[in-house]
Amino acid sequence: MTKFYFDKDAANKAIGFIEQFITHTKGELSGKKLKLEDWQKKIVGDIFGWKNKETELRKYRTVFILLGRKNGKSTLCAAIGLYMLFADEERGSEVYSAAGDRQQAGIVFDIAKGMILQSPELSQRGKVFRNSIVNESKGNFYQAISADSNTKHGFNANCIIFDELHTQKNRDLWDVLVTSTGSRRQPLTIAITTAGYDKQSICYEIYSYAKKVADKVIKDDSFYSVIYEAEKEDDIKLESTWKKANPNYGISLRKEYMERESQRAVDVPSYQNTFRRLLLSQWTDSYSAWLTAKEWDDCYVEYDYKSLKGKQCWGGIDLSTTRDISAVVLLFYENEKFIILPFFFIPKDNLKNRRDRDGVDYEMFVRDNHVIATEGNVIDYNVIKEKINELGNKYKIQSISYDRWNASMLVSSLIDDYGINMSALGMGFVSQSAPTKELEKLILEKKIVHNNNPAANWMLSNVSLQEDPAGNIKISKSKSKSKIDFVAALILALADYMSCESGDSVYDTRGVLSF
Repeated sequence: MTKFYFDKDAANKAIGFIEQFITHTKGELSGKKLKLEDWQKKIVGDIFGWKNKETELRKYRTVFILLGRKNGKSTLCAAIGLYMLFADEERGSEVYSAAGDRQQAGIVFDIAKGMILQSPELSQRGKVFRNSIVNESKGNFYQAISADSNTKHGFNANCIIFDELHTQKNRDLWDVLVTSTGSRRQPLTIAITTAGYDKQSICYEIYSYAKKVADKVIKDDSFYSVIYEAEKEDDIKLESTWKKANPNYGISLRKEYMERESQRAVDVPSYQNTFRRLLLSQWTDSYSAWLTAKEWDDCYVEYDYKSLKGKQCWGGIDLSTTRDISAVVLLFYENEKFIILPFFFIPKDNLKNRRDRDGVDYEMFVRDNHVIATEGNVIDYNVIKEKINELGNKYKIQSISYDRWNASMLVSSLIDDYGINMSALGMGFVSQSAPTKELEKLILEKKIVHNNNPAANWMLSNVSLQEDPAGNIKISKSKSKSKIDFVAALILALADYMSCESGDSVYDTRGVLSF
């Protein structure tokens, strides 16, 4: 026998409050009463209608809603927040709009303020201030808070609305706010978001959990999943695909807009991942389209790396800054394939802070010997120099290419102390385009072999590209998500190989592939 029941009166109370007191605040409908669409009524009705038979309290405590942009999510969130401020039974209620930054956090909150100012009834019951809305009769207030707020503790939240959860840089704000609901009888946390590209994020964690709850893999009666997303194999040009991720298609999201944006996604590859994330609710492997995780994963094969001892290779080094990760990559050419050996270095101090900043577990990388931690809070270049000398004794390093604009004492000492050939290379379009395009070609042809280093895999997934008017491309450190030092070093190593004069070079016989 089920322990839950649907309280139709409670559901209708929430729906009725929204449709009676809430108005649109933007666009051609501004000032008009908000009429919930059927899909919105179901969400609101389910949240407030389903109850526990024994306690008479609401069934759902956490709600995850995934859908595309322009489906009225901010308006719906603001309306629910105001219902919790004015009509929920909890007294002394704290309602928060939360987001990754101050600007995003203010979007839903500002809409809520506009709704009150347009409603004579709500204006009489609530006072609107710059940073808060107060319902004095119940001792309730509504505020916006972001991940970059100075204070994140001391909350006693009753309702939390996370807008665009995928923009959260780490899980801190989520954990602080969710755990602050412990003393409430029936708190409500709503996360409403488009898809993202960071699969190490709190958003992807909650999304994955929501999928399992929806598929009944996990039983969690307190969790409500609402997922509108297109399948990965769906044709992005078809209207049937658009409808899967956009329940308000044909209403707030117009057909002409989707036709235009989908065609742009076809014509401009770098826009395709953006279109998939924001309008089809598909999680992507990087910010902009370059290489997918599967294409890279397909290049992983078991390989006897001991067999490379004494073989010739070419190197690339990306030193980044003394406080960040640096990469050294060796590239071997054997049996018509390129074998990659990467080495990474990071300061040992403050690994946790770097983890929180970049959203990746550096401590695990170091523990599992995928990254070398040097003592102190800056990279000890002597450790890198000693590692390169060790590699030079083991392999026949023909030369090591480095960014000529990032020359350092390390480069000079490698030449002076060990006699290693160092090759300076520019990082502009002219220097970078050919090896970047060649690397893509080699990966797609499965002519790259890598050792599945998770730090390397993560950095490859972060890459975004830039293109100049002439069609030249290069990786962009400013546009890429987080660290890409591995890819920068790999491209330098490949560029070094491509420019070599060795008679064994495959490029002497067939030239550089182009497409």
